[in-house]
Amino acid sequence: MPLRTRAFTAAYDRVTGRTPVADLTAEQRDRARGFSWPARAPVSWVTGAVPRGVTMWDSRFTARDGVSVPLRLYRPAPGASTAPLPVVVYLHGGGWVLGSTRGYDALCGYLADAVDALVVSVDYRLAPEHPAPQGVHDTVDAVRWLADNAAGLGADGSRLAVCGDSAGGNLAAVSALIMRDEGGPRISHQALLYPGTDATLGHPSVDEHADAPMLTRSDIVGYLGHYLAGTGLDVKDPVVSPFWADDLSGLPPALVQTADLDPLRDEGQGYAARLAAAGVPVRATNYAGAPHGFMSIPGVVPAAAQARFELATELHSHLHV
Repeated sequence: MPLRTRAFTAAYDRVTGRTPVADLTAEQRDRARGFSWPARAPVSWVTGAVPRGVTMWDSRFTARDGVSVPLRLYRPAPGASTAPLPVVVYLHGGGWVLGSTRGYDALCGYLADAVDALVVSVDYRLAPEHPAPQGVHDTVDAVRWLADNAAGLGADGSRLAVCGDSAGGNLAAVSALIMRDEGGPRISHQALLYPGTDATLGHPSVDEHADAPMLTRSDIVGYLGHYLAGTGLDVKDPVVSPFWADDLSGLPPALVQTADLDPLRDEGQGYAARLAAAGVPVRATNYAGAPHGFMSIPGVVPAAAQARFELATELHSHLHV
């Protein structure tokens, strides 16, 4: 493991306490959900500023059960064109248990600027208070709401991408399957950043990197325990594990980015291989020496800058056509 990553991991553990996920109290979960990189860590770790000219604001939409779900939106600085912007729906990581839009301002702001798109980050409801498939429902409802209401935001609801990291990558992949099967809206691209795609924990990297920085095997077990508790869902149900969907054909083009020092590496690469075998255009990239979550810490992992550029380039090429 690179020295800078080891030093960051030790500091991150001190900041967060690294209480096992399964043992977190409700109070600890609430504190962790409010974790914000720029406020809790040196800016050099994350280069955590929203790009100059990007406008950021909070809003809400009403989900299928009548609950008002928070959104955070990012609009790039005005350009020469007055055409409506495409939309990137972003789903944050955190194992379906932790995380919030607040921790992703730098990455979402970067994407708004680099892709020239309206980026909408969804504060989907979290387990264990809201177990599976609530996060999936909130994601699908957000995408459909944006497709119907994009014009009022100066955006184009016919040019939509879903993008997410870790558990958010899982939600992006699952929502793409649902919208293919349930009449849309059409998704132009799915960008999956070190996604969780297979809850069986059956891929070699889960054990190879069981004690990896940022995400361990025991973390994954704890997250899944909260996400699936009391649901009766099988771990191979595609609403949990898109890797096990019978048919992946007809899905939107995909970018799958994995981290080499990540227990989720092999299931991400395996999902990319299954997509390609089904005829879906796929770009799959594995970043050597990178831990899980590395795109949020470009000040620690130099490869994050390349990964961010690749992500923005892929989204731009599929949304500006």
